[in-house]
Amino acid sequence: MHEVSRLLQAAAALSQLLRDAGVPHAFHGNVLTAVLSGSSLAEEISCVVEGGAAHPFRRVRQACAGNEDFSIVTSPWSNRLHVKYQRLIPAIDIEILLAGEEGPRRLDGATVMAVGGVPFLTITEFVRAKVKAWALRGREQDARDIVYAMTRYWTRVDLNRIPEQEMNDFVARFPAVSPSWQELKRKYGMS
Repeated sequence: MHEVSRLLQAAAALSQLLRDAGVPHAFHGNVLTAVLSGSSLAEEISCVVEGGAAHPFRRVRQACAGNEDFSIVTSPWSNRLHVKYQRLIPAIDIEILLAGEEGPRRLDGATVMAVGGVPFLTITEFVRAKVKAWALRGREQDARDIVYAMTRYWTRVDLNRIPEQEMNDFVARFPAVSPSWQELKRKYGMS
């Protein structure tokens, strides 16, 4: 568990480097539910990065090059990239995720919202990414994040972006989400 303020400090610093390099990005992970709920602790933070002329990992490495506050940890055998914010002790680890695989393909005003000056996936894209992750891995943390977001922010979710079958499976396993899921479907004329 990490203090949310420390995660946000690391996110703001990385975001500034990526913005300066013209790299579209948005943060993701249960740090968003922690911020929205006012919790002081969170377990994870990641950053979805859009590609371009170069692979997203290369764009992040180039943006962080020469900055002593960040170190890059690559795992070529698992195709993962982590950025460590070393200004804080212990260092904050931010996993870099590829847009289109772990989040929306395009990071723009329709898929990104600012929270405290830091770009995060919108509630819709957050729920979508968490539902897809839960369907693949079945992690309890992803389930808690979906339950929180759907029970409190369902009015901000675009039903057209949520994978319906996976969400129906989720609702069958976590009935606390059923009322908001049904209301969302009713709002879109689907029930």
